[in-house]
Amino acid sequence: MKQLIVLHDYFERADGGGRLSTLLVKGLDADLCYGFASLPHPFVQGTLQNPQEIDLKAQSNLPLWRQFKLARNFENKTEFLNQYETAIYSGFYTPLAVKQHLRGKNILYCHTPPRFMYDQKTFYLQQLPWILRPLLNAFTNWLQPSYEQAVKNMDLIIANSQNIQRRIKHYLNVESTVIYPPCEIERFYWNSQGDYYLSFGRLDPLKRISRIVDAFLEMPDKKLVIASDGSEFNNLKQQIGNAQNISLLGKVDEQILLELISNCIATIYIPKDEDFGMSPVESMAAGKPVLGVAEGGLLETIVHEETGFLLPPDPSVEMIIQGIHYLTPRRVLEMKESCEKQAQQFSVERFLNEMKRIIK
Repeated sequence: MKQLIVLHDYFERADGGGRLSTLLVKGLDADLCYGFASLPHPFVQGTLQNPQEIDLKAQSNLPLWRQFKLARNFENKTEFLNQYETAIYSGFYTPLAVKQHLRGKNILYCHTPPRFMYDQKTFYLQQLPWILRPLLNAFTNWLQPSYEQAVKNMDLIIANSQNIQRRIKHYLNVESTVIYPPCEIERFYWNSQGDYYLSFGRLDPLKRISRIVDAFLEMPDKKLVIASDGSEFNNLKQQIGNAQNISLLGKVDEQILLELISNCIATIYIPKDEDFGMSPVESMAAGKPVLGVAEGGLLETIVHEETGFLLPPDPSVEMIIQGIHYLTPRRVLEMKESCEKQAQQFSVERFLNEMKRIIK
């Protein structure tokens, strides 16, 4: 019998959940199963190149059908799990595969209970055309009982933060253990202090990038660089207009992103009730403080006035401007060492050691 397999929903972008899953695979010498992968991808090779990868071929470009196909494939096409002693599940849909592995050890690494079914259901409904909203309701009504039963079948549930631990208890009424996700801190470095602030969170309404833009539109003497993509790109482009102090780069190569982080004054990340938030840790690993928000996972990563500055929840444009004025070039230099020290708490070595201890 094989020892360990890691399951992850899918690999489309270079996101934190995918990176965590592949670090587990490498660090624990495990096989990998996923719903689909958009190749080439930095985290996976594809089944033709790596026989230790299992692709369930659940890819689809149709909204909601993709989610339904992912859920059904993990539920019904994972009989091979009975070949493994232990399975680790990462994502919203992978837990449904636990019904194929009830005789082995099952561990759920929960990034968050699916927010489109629980605390942000209304928000996600509003993002869809009205004609698709009944379909989302039908899908969540079908998925929710299956998901909750799958969670109850787990031998152990790991939350990626105390924030998610509370969310798991509130919505699923089960206990969990906190193990913070890993940051490859050796990838990040301090190079110099340029003349710009950096935002590299996904361009999503919940990340509140438009509010950051509003703040810099009122500060033409301060420069902002936005290096990411997402559904809000065109709206932000229109919002920025001809402003000379704001650069919207879109998605950039990873090496370029590392250079942007290494040369900025500080980074800005003010999402709404973020699950954990790896971006602040990456920023601190490069010795760069973070202008963040005092809610969600950021309360567990950023130390107020030591490794950044935490704004109140749902900060106004005026509050963001005050935060930028606090994070002066001179002050952020004084925070450099504290930032690097704080980031060490989220190292890959620490993460793998804690996961090995849990599995044993």
